[in-house]
Amino acid sequence: MSFEQGGLEMLENKFKQKLVGEIKKLLPGSMVVHLDPNEIQGIPDLLVLYGFKWAALEGKKSAKGSHRPNQDYYVEKMNENGFARFIFPENKDAVLEEMKDYFSSKN
Repeated sequence: MSFEQGGLEMLENKFKQKLVGEIKKLLPGSMVVHLDPNEIQGIPDLLVLYGFKWAALEGKKSAKGSHRPNQDYYVEKMNENGFARFIFPENKDAVLEEMKDYFSSKN
């Protein structure tokens, strides 16, 4: 891994760490679980449990961040049965608002 790749990975990890705190503040009492990408290759990074619903989020360092194999598949598949999105700094506020609306809906 080059220094540049390591630096970008650090930026992505810091974004995800901050994101977890924002989710917990937005949805008090929620559980945010880091999923193991080694268990199922391409599974989203975060699982958010709130009430009787769940959401899955795949964090990226930017809107231009590359997608690893199977990530698109799992985000689309999980969104069919719940809420799943790619999230990055450029769309974070919109995705969090959409997720909050999803959790507050009666469906």
